[in-house]
Amino acid sequence: MTVTLSVRLSRSVVERLEREARKSGLSLEEYVLELVLRNLDPQERAREYIETAKNLLEQAREELEKNDVRQAAEKLWVATALAVKAYAEWKEGKKLTSHRELWEYKDIVASELGEWVRDSWNAGNSMHTCFYEEWCTHKDVENSLTKIKKLVEQVEERIRA
Repeated sequence: MTVTLSVRLSRSVVERLEREARKSGLSLEEYVLELVLRNLDPQERAREYIETAKNLLEQAREELEKNDVRQAAEKLWVATALAVKAYAEWKEGKKLTSHRELWEYKDIVASELGEWVRDSWNAGNSMHTCFYEEWCTHKDVENSLTKIKKLVEQVEERIRA
């Protein structure tokens, strides 16, 4: 279940959050999520990451229905990143904090879940590019959604076992 919360912040606070998110290489949503979850133990953080990833998949579907390819693509990228982060937290209690660490850790996920993970990862990464460059099509995002959904579901199955 997704619950929406609106919070009114001053422009300067929002701009500061956006700057800090960019410096960290994160979307604003991902940055805020990191702030909220920072004091949880790794197992709880893994569960919250995967729940958020599932919610983002649903939001991406909704954005596609509205033909907002760009927003759907960004939500798919964040869902991909959160699935890999969830696996690292669950498996090793490891907190991934950069794109480089995500790229490296996806190899561990692929070695344990299967080589198909690389296709899911690449689909998510292409959605990240799509968000910034706006080159992808509706069909590209639909195809990526299918691959990323499999990644999220398989990681969830593993961490909930």
